[in-house]
Amino acid sequence: MIVEAIKKINPNAEVVVRGNNIDTCKIEFLNGTPEISKADIKTMMPIVEQELKDAEQAAIDKKASGKQKLKDLGLDDAEINALIG
Repeated sequence: MIVEAIKKINPNAEVVVRGNNIDTCKIEFLNGTPEISKADIKTMMPIVEQELKDAEQAAIDKKASGKQKLKDLGLDDAEINALIG
């Protein structure tokens, strides 16, 4: 999630992150990418986390909506599961 937060701040950032804890990880900005402070990255992390949760929920909602549309067309659960699993 650290890299995602960095990319949210600077979509063109070229970066290598060693570790997954923002407080202890090593961040190396490459090819002239301006350095972003860990404080700024920490601020962005909850936003990125919420966006990921929202995207997951949207996918769940779309699947449920698609199943309902198939049911509305007359397919039963067995037929729907055969189509989409």
